[in-house]
Amino acid sequence: MDHHHTHNTGSRDLRMARSMCWHCQSEMSGEYFCERCVKVQPVSKETDYFTCFGLPRRLTIDLKKLEAKFYEMSRAFHPDFYQNKSETEQTISLGNAATLNTAYRTLRDPIQRAEYLLDLEAGSVKDIRTSPPSDLFEEILELQETVEAYRASDRTSETGRQLLTQLMAERQALDQRKQDMEHHLQQICTDWDALQDRGEATSQARTERDRLLKQMREILSNRTYVKNIVNDLAATIG
Repeated sequence: MDHHHTHNTGSRDLRMARSMCWHCQSEMSGEYFCERCVKVQPVSKETDYFTCFGLPRRLTIDLKKLEAKFYEMSRAFHPDFYQNKSETEQTISLGNAATLNTAYRTLRDPIQRAEYLLDLEAGSVKDIRTSPPSDLFEEILELQETVEAYRASDRTSETGRQLLTQLMAERQALDQRKQDMEHHLQQICTDWDALQDRGEATSQARTERDRLLKQMREILSNRTYVKNIVNDLAATIG
């Protein structure tokens, strides 16, 4: 029964945490299940999320293919299959399922996907901004003054209503700015994928790679800053 279940998963391309089966010590070459004893194997902590789903490390991915692969793999590690198994097998299946869930949530969201790839390729995620981007500096300072004035105002007064109208317009403008950043990020993602598809190992390609990663990091950082400002505005004006 176990053996039949194993071969029906079709998901056997993941590198495992060890090169031998934890149960029978047979050599392993990337299978989810040992060919000899058919025991479930733990997903490698070193396996990136793209590899996890058999996808190339690209920023434009086939979401339908991702979803189909996720459900296929989820079935292989579903707790129902391990109710009568050993504690070790139950623990491994739960761990694998948790890893798959995290991987799926990360890759299906374009922003999280870009942040994850940035971490993989550059060893760091976006910078945490504590001050506004240079092109927004004066605008954000004026906005903060308006917010303070609104908080101190009588909301039912003419001044209060004018300040509210002004803040709503600012919120809309910042929302548009965030969308513009996302559009720019999408273009960088397209350029990144094209560079990877070419597979060049020249110094020029490396320079282009570093430039795109730097731009990606900057846009993601700026977007997060603007998103937080928009959220704060929403909390203030309702």
